[in-house]
Amino acid sequence: MLMRLQDALNRDDLIEQMLLHCNPITSFSEQVQSTKSINFIVGYNSSPNSHTALDISLLIAHQTRLATKSHVIVQAVYVLEEYKINDFFDVLPTQDFKTSESFESRLSYCPINLPSTNVQTPVITQTNKFAQAEHILWQARCLAEEWQSYFKAHLRFGCVVDELKKVVASEAATVLFLGCKSANHPIVQQLGSHFPCAIIGIPTCIDEE
Repeated sequence: MLMRLQDALNRDDLIEQMLLHCNPITSFSEQVQSTKSINFIVGYNSSPNSHTALDISLLIAHQTRLATKSHVIVQAVYVLEEYKINDFFDVLPTQDFKTSESFESRLSYCPINLPSTNVQTPVITQTNKFAQAEHILWQARCLAEEWQSYFKAHLRFGCVVDELKKVVASEAATVLFLGCKSANHPIVQQLGSHFPCAIIGIPTCIDEE
């Protein structure tokens, strides 16, 4: 999939730049052949780099759908790191999010990992941070709608690395997209060498053009 992107951009160095971690057990092509659904997870916080990562994931998802006829879901994960239980005063009712033909959204409004999307629990949140998080995920949803992509949005609380690992595991992710330009980035390093799926970053050549 990176080769197709590389050819489309007339570059010969994208794979080396963007592939930050490769799963030694299962290749992307093997995963495509062995499953009917492909899950792309994107670490998203509305920064320019994470927005680029989301753009790339949606482009590759579109190309993959055309080439393989597989069902590809792009999932954006936004993590609120500054979470203290004493800061959360406002209790909001649980909200249900419906799906459409080309757009699927699921928000996990809970300070811990939800065991099921059907669990009905009250939502405890700090209003300002919650509103900002909703806006950030709304931006991601709008971009996904432009690509007519199947999409899920996760709002998580805690450590970025820990929450990314949880979502990757629970969604059986095929690829994790990050707005990182090097395998030496702290987040990539903390995810570890035994991370279960490939990690794709953004090319450094973007700065040069």
